[in-house]
Amino acid sequence: MPSVVYRTCTLCEACCGIAVHLDGGRISGITGDEQDPASRGYVCAKAAALRDLHEDPDRLRYPMRRTGSAWHRIGWKEAFAEAAAGLAAVQREHGNDAAAIYFGEPFVHNLGALLFADALTGALATRKRFSANSLDQFPKQLVSHWMYGSGLFVSVPDVDRTDYMLIVGANPVVSNGSLMTAPNMKLRLQEIRRRGGKVVVIDPRHSETARIADEHHFVRPGTDALLLAALIQCLFAQGRVRMRHLDSIADGLDAVEKAVADFTPEAVADRVGIAAETIRGLAHAFADAPSAVCYGRMGTSTVAFGTTTNWLVEILNIVSGNFDRAGGAMFPNPPVDVMRLQPPTERGRWVSRVSGTAEFMGEVPAATLAREIETGGAGQVHALVTLAGNPVLSSPAGHHLSDALGRLDFMVAIDFYLNETTRHADIILPPTGPLEHEHFDMVFQLFAVRDTPHWSPAVLDPAPDTRSDADILVELAAALYRTRGAVGRATALALKAIDAMGSARVARRVLDVALRAGPYGNGLRPWKPGLTLKQLREAEHGIDLGPMRPCMPDRLPARASRRIDLAPHELVADMHRLRPTLRPAPPGLVLIGRREPRTLNSWSHNLPSLVTGTNRCVLHMNPADAEARAIGPGDQVRISSRVGALEVAVRVTDTVAAGVVALPHGYGHRGNGLRLRVAAEHAGVSMNDLTDPAEIDPLSGNAVLSGIAVDVERCTAPSRTGVE
Repeated sequence: MPSVVYRTCTLCEACCGIAVHLDGGRISGITGDEQDPASRGYVCAKAAALRDLHEDPDRLRYPMRRTGSAWHRIGWKEAFAEAAAGLAAVQREHGNDAAAIYFGEPFVHNLGALLFADALTGALATRKRFSANSLDQFPKQLVSHWMYGSGLFVSVPDVDRTDYMLIVGANPVVSNGSLMTAPNMKLRLQEIRRRGGKVVVIDPRHSETARIADEHHFVRPGTDALLLAALIQCLFAQGRVRMRHLDSIADGLDAVEKAVADFTPEAVADRVGIAAETIRGLAHAFADAPSAVCYGRMGTSTVAFGTTTNWLVEILNIVSGNFDRAGGAMFPNPPVDVMRLQPPTERGRWVSRVSGTAEFMGEVPAATLAREIETGGAGQVHALVTLAGNPVLSSPAGHHLSDALGRLDFMVAIDFYLNETTRHADIILPPTGPLEHEHFDMVFQLFAVRDTPHWSPAVLDPAPDTRSDADILVELAAALYRTRGAVGRATALALKAIDAMGSARVARRVLDVALRAGPYGNGLRPWKPGLTLKQLREAEHGIDLGPMRPCMPDRLPARASRRIDLAPHELVADMHRLRPTLRPAPPGLVLIGRREPRTLNSWSHNLPSLVTGTNRCVLHMNPADAEARAIGPGDQVRISSRVGALEVAVRVTDTVAAGVVALPHGYGHRGNGLRLRVAAEHAGVSMNDLTDPAEIDPLSGNAVLSGIAVDVERCTAPSRTGVE
């Protein structure tokens, strides 16, 4: 009997509402949910690929043990025991910090993983925690930590009400927003223009977002901080600073003015590649718009001045009078306020032993993982647990990291693919798929342009004798405690309760309490009305709680002053490091990443519906740069950096600025031991074989993945690939 289950898609931050059509217990189709208040029927090609993921014959469903280069299926009890024994043995010999854990980006799309990850990290008791956060977003979160008091209190563009949106280093038409939960960004940007507003894009590429904007300006990669400083300097110089109601709760305005004083449009123009007159015009248009907002994302974070660039985005929104107001940069009021449930974010409790970078939110830079494995001495990493991550393709110098993983004493992977990273594991514990368990988008409600909570029921029953991420985390933690023979009474009781109730039931209980304690709940007072999990589960299309609302100073995270620090001393000091970059740019080409509309993370390349069509893993090069190197369309070229080299086909296109070349991320599906048959047919090359793990933003530890100096030369024996 055909039926439909409504839930959200968990493949990206947009969290679109989807309708999963079932017939005879199988998925017959996936469409957009017309009644979802956030996505309004919109769905992209990636959502339809959820069926491919569920049915993928390469997906692992049962535990696997590696013996040499061969893999064998084993039982869950045996797998947990061996995994715990291997990790415990390393920690007994070398100390707790000899075992590390890496969290991949899909981790935050899984309610069970989010709620029970602490069970495993508590059992490991290691300070060696890494995640994808330090590959793309820590600069934004560190700025929020310093300015507002929490790395979880992140401002979001009020895209649905703004009159002027300045997009710097972001491509939301393809990403559907990032640190901005906003389905169908193409329509949202078009609606800005329809109501008489303006969209302006600053990017080294004429991206998919730039194609629908009113204006696009090429910018030299890595110079966004200079441009933003100049825009802010213009506002001060022209007397256009408007603090509005923030004037009484913000400190450091004079320090900001002094910090940007030297960065005039004339001073930065040659370096950023935008004329001084144009920069001044952008500043005036931003200040004069009825409402305006600046949004920066990957291109502002994955550079050497990522933290300072993200600070200047915040400052531009604040000093132009577009902060905490409709149409500007605002803060969501999520139904589960994770920020208030978690301990305050911290930084600097310890430092990376190989880079000296301060810990932030319990993590050290992912870019240093290979060095942590290779560098001897106290704290050397000898064992690793990965959760839903493929750092060999997502981290700098992935080929180097792959070699390092091969030298580990022991490795456990919680993943349902045998990929470039997990092939090094001794034990793989594969979880159920996203349609086989319940979900609530707890993290992405923190960044939602509209508060629209949605409960996602399981669509399909999991196969017999399989485990969810939550089950795996709890059972592995329990096995570790048993192996060590030491566990605190409170921890033992908690693990026993979870085992008795089941992780799914515990997750629902926790979520219900969090909803009742949240801003739309009843404050845990049963006699008062308020949002509950029961109401959420009954509203199969989600609930619309309305747009963002001004909240200053009431929602400022708890800190001694409850004030905004406009000029954290670390960021003001970093402006001195920025000043020398005003010198002319060195000659040569620089490499940037490129996001493709039908590509998500590396694992999505094994889904047939997302890799059809022409070869997408090609190098985009400006015609002038190609002509200067005698390179023609479709030629095979060798692109090299300080840390690596690779060969790839070229597409000659004026969509990239002169002096810039662009490669998509997530490719490079080569090497022995993979079980990714579809991806192998579209292997491509890994951009991160060219990025340098020694290059990180010194404040946040974020990897530098953009603006990489490279050489490109035509291969002596070019091979035509059909690329236009």
